Amino acid sequence: MAEGIKIEVVSPENLVLSDDVASVTVPGTDGYFTVMGDHAAMMTTLKAGFVTVKAENGDVRSFYVRGGFADVSNAGLTILAEEAKTGEDFDRSEVDAAIVSAQEALDKAGDDHAKQEAQNNLDGWKNLLLEVDAGGMVH
Repeated sequence: MAEGIKIEVVSPENLVLSDDVASVTVPGTDGYFTVMGDHAAMMTTLKAGFVTVKAENGDVRSFYVRGGFADVSNAGLTILAEEAKTGEDFDRSEVDAAIVSAQEALDKAGDDHAKQEAQNNLDGWKNLLLEVDAGGMVH
């Protein structure tokens, strides 16, 4: 079994997360990718979407990010986001509105790639809603 990975999510305002985790799924410009222990070094830009962090104990947390970079190195994964928010940073009405908008985008999506992107976006907002309803981040 692969070892965990050190992750840091940083926005201009603060350090959003610094932890050792089992895996992290990241919204890269060319699509979502998952980083686990011993991942090859790489750097990519981020698109707006959701970073999904799976802890060693199986707990899952989601973070909304917009813009920035993801850097995978021997030291771990560093995400430098233009904007990064946790479930605590949203109220229910914001997330509900984003879900409606994401569903509309999915309904209008034409090709398979656009549908997959829209579905990923919708799923991310629904996952974040679970955290908002739980009163913040799931630990």
